[in-house]
Amino acid sequence: MVRVDLARAEGCGVGEPGVWGEVTAGLRVSRPVLVARLLELEAAAALTTAHVRAGAQVGGVTERTVWRWLEAARAEGRVERRYRGRMELSDQAWEALVQAGGNVAALHRYLKDAGGQVPSLASLHRAVRRDLQTGRVLPDRVVVRREREEQQTRQALADLALAGPRESGAAKAAARRPPHPAPTAVAGVLSGESGAAAGVVLPAGARLVRTSSVRAVTEAVGQAMAVQGAVCVFGDPGRGKTVAVRTALHAVPPGWKVTWVPVPVCPSVAGMRRAVFDALALPGRFPHTSALGDAAVTGALGEARVLVVDEAQRLPVPCLEYLQSLWDHPDTRITLVLCGAGSERSLARLPQLASRIGAWQEVPRLAGAEMAAVVTGFHPLWRTVPAPDLAWIDQSCAHGIFRTWAALTAHLQNALLTTADASVDRALLGRLFQRLAPPL
Repeated sequence: MVRVDLARAEGCGVGEPGVWGEVTAGLRVSRPVLVARLLELEAAAALTTAHVRAGAQVGGVTERTVWRWLEAARAEGRVERRYRGRMELSDQAWEALVQAGGNVAALHRYLKDAGGQVPSLASLHRAVRRDLQTGRVLPDRVVVRREREEQQTRQALADLALAGPRESGAAKAAARRPPHPAPTAVAGVLSGESGAAAGVVLPAGARLVRTSSVRAVTEAVGQAMAVQGAVCVFGDPGRGKTVAVRTALHAVPPGWKVTWVPVPVCPSVAGMRRAVFDALALPGRFPHTSALGDAAVTGALGEARVLVVDEAQRLPVPCLEYLQSLWDHPDTRITLVLCGAGSERSLARLPQLASRIGAWQEVPRLAGAEMAAVVTGFHPLWRTVPAPDLAWIDQSCAHGIFRTWAALTAHLQNALLTTADASVDRALLGRLFQRLAPPL
């Protein structure tokens, strides 16, 4: 460290900019160090304007600023800059910003309409940027719009199903059947007769079937809970990984809790900290420092808990390291379940965590031997379809993907309810196949 002796400033030719510029080239001194040295000279009755001028040079400020620093040190004993309280967005204002799709100008108009003191638009932008850097998350506009459209589509299908069908053919038989109530879900238990676990949405009249994959996932997760270990559930999209995990965790032993952590879009470590904090439903606002956030999270994870991270294939290595740090922390008691299509490849990028996985459980396609039993148990609509036609549907469209079977069930229900004299034949199914695959 270079020490600047301001007591020799006069001898260095302060009045000669060229000479002094060579002496102080690239030299900078912080405010506390500079003020402390000037106060020492003042206590020794040796402080002169040359010292202040030299201090301004090495401090990168004006002489007037240095005199103001000295006055603050004499009057208040303060050598640092005065702390100015910064504006923070309340939870209500942040929720308004989320509803506005992240539009800060819309939030500014909302605050104006609410009355009271309103900060400038620039201050709002700074506050939002600061909160985003500390881990607060705004939903992606594309994702929000897609979710809104999907909700409207689901509502439209529900309205079509509740509207009276035409009085003819198969539609008459459907009209005589009592309407199926919408499935309800209660955290941690099965819902109604459908057997749907919390977070699982099924077509009307459908019920979950305990396939061989569901039983295997249940066994793997149960073994991981017994040793507070980690398990990875992987497989191609649509095979029912999430449903299998939810079914496995629908009735955990007493004293255990289940927490599902949603993975943000383009996740960062700050975003994962916020996602875990929110998933645990911890009281208060999200801390502005990572140390406080980690302390709150590890404190909540001190009780027996299953931490499920769905869509884990999105996680980069730093986020996986953060989850590993939570699991390895001596004060936490968690079973880590990583689920997602390609999650096994993501974990391969972090051998330290991959070596800690106690079970790698793949969810395969529906096997041909159990396909007919599974789909007929899933929905009574398929019990009227001959076994050869079920095999043809699986070979032509579903290919053992359970999500495709569920979508085809919803389309077939809607067709039977809204089309006169509709019957389940290959011509109708062929037209519905076209809705389930994008154009080539």
